[in-house]
Amino acid sequence: MELTLAHWVYLVVTAAVIVIMLFRKGVVLPLIIGTFLVAAVYKGSLIAGFQAVFNANLVAAKELFSIFLIISIMIGLLNSLKDLGADKRMVVPIQKIMVNGHISFIVLMVTTYVISLFFWPTPAVPLICALLVPAAVSAGLPVMTSAMVIVIAGQGMALSSDYIMQVAPMLSAKAAGIDKSAVSDKAFILSLITGVTSLAIVYVRSRKAIRKKSGSVNNLNNEEKAFFDVANELAATAEESPDLIKRKETWGRLFAIIVPLAMLGVMIFMFQTKIGGGSGFEGGDGAAFIGGVATILLVLATIAFNRIHALDKISEHITEGFVFAFKAMAPVIPIAGYFFMGSGDFSGSILSLGDTAAKPAFLFDLIQAGQNYIPHSPFFAAISILIVGIITGLDGSGFAGLPLTGALSGAIAPGSHIDPAVMAAIGQMGSVWSGGGTLIAWSSLVAVAGFLQVSPLELARKNFIPVVSGLLLATILAVFIW
Repeated sequence: MELTLAHWVYLVVTAAVIVIMLFRKGVVLPLIIGTFLVAAVYKGSLIAGFQAVFNANLVAAKELFSIFLIISIMIGLLNSLKDLGADKRMVVPIQKIMVNGHISFIVLMVTTYVISLFFWPTPAVPLICALLVPAAVSAGLPVMTSAMVIVIAGQGMALSSDYIMQVAPMLSAKAAGIDKSAVSDKAFILSLITGVTSLAIVYVRSRKAIRKKSGSVNNLNNEEKAFFDVANELAATAEESPDLIKRKETWGRLFAIIVPLAMLGVMIFMFQTKIGGGSGFEGGDGAAFIGGVATILLVLATIAFNRIHALDKISEHITEGFVFAFKAMAPVIPIAGYFFMGSGDFSGSILSLGDTAAKPAFLFDLIQAGQNYIPHSPFFAAISILIVGIITGLDGSGFAGLPLTGALSGAIAPGSHIDPAVMAAIGQMGSVWSGGGTLIAWSSLVAVAGFLQVSPLELARKNFIPVVSGLLLATILAVFIW
């Protein structure tokens, strides 16, 4: 393979981006400049460079818009449930199960995981911290342990597989040039291995600190009393009219039952289809099914809250959803655009090449040219992509690094004799567990630490050994299993 000057520019920019990530700085700016330079050098035209910058963002936006849409709908649904108070009612029965600290550990883990699968961890954190953690702490579970359970089960185990909303596997698969379902299935298994291992270590290390149920705030230590002061402030609500209270009482109770049953039905149906060998939910069909169900629930919940203003209110919910989606995912577009340009599947559109012109695959060509210098070991390749994933998460964004880990997986896998879907899933584990909110103190882990009044640095430090142990075990098993 003969490398051109544009290939070397692509290599320098990619290496520079990894170094920038090590210093915990943003990579959007250098990647936009890198897109311009690679295109301008390849086509020998500054005009082509300007066009490629726009085209790269446009191609990435087209490919990823379904992600923005599903996030917007789910956040809109959650906000409509908040209007009815149904979000709180969904977890109230769970509080009664927390009879001691050990059971509270399991209940908090399972509840956080399930809610985070459907609504993502960040929107779910206020609900869990305000309603479930006080019950868990009263039952004897330390506040710091509660915080570790929430971030590992939600921002680690649930977010790293993202099995319901399929955002993470879609990003990884697109960049790797493979089918999304192959990545999502393997990521789901690896996330469970990592999460169960991490939580088991947390439980073993914390079990002596779990007390008997206190029953009184006076029996708690200073850290836990401070947490209850904040929890009481979060639980305070504004005065509402009697009619609104009655409406929320009636419809909130109903939707607290309907929504979990609907989502459970969706999950069971999808699992049944997958196990039965059906292909009805390959590609974007699964996200379309979930999004359609969520949209109808959003419509019904909005009408139930206020029939007169429902026409305007539903627009507000959808707008709020899109605002959240673009805040969370917008930086991924220019990042994905650059790494999409490294694949022959997208480079033609980005560089405005004709249908008959050769399509460069900068990243894949570079890997192919350097195959002789790369150890052809599945274990070496798996550990390497895990480390790259962890590095890409250092900026505090778990999804921003997925285009890079996905692209590298698709390029390295053939020479390493390992399934590219496995490589992409491992890279996804490293990136999301690192930057998604378990190992990095400046990530969304800050939200959990803030709600529970614990130090984010201390929380990240305590997570390090359990999470890294889980990631290493999952990576080793992935190499041997697949």
